[in-house]
Amino acid sequence: MKEIAVKVYDNDVEKAMRILKKKIQNDGLFKRLKVKKSYEKPSEFRRRKQREALRRERIAAARRGYRR
Repeated sequence: MKEIAVKVYDNDVEKAMRILKKKIQNDGLFKRLKVKKSYEKPSEFRRRKQREALRRERIAAARRGYRR
């Protein structure tokens, strides 16, 4: 696990909270917590993993297309 830290400047806690929330979302922590909150059937687990792999593949293909 990597450490997520946010510094608060000039007692601006609201801005620090927004930055922290964005860092947590980019890290994927919210998504992992949502998945772990309840039991997931093995078939649903396989389906979710396959969807995630397809999504990563589409993103990679799109990035390759931009470079051309």
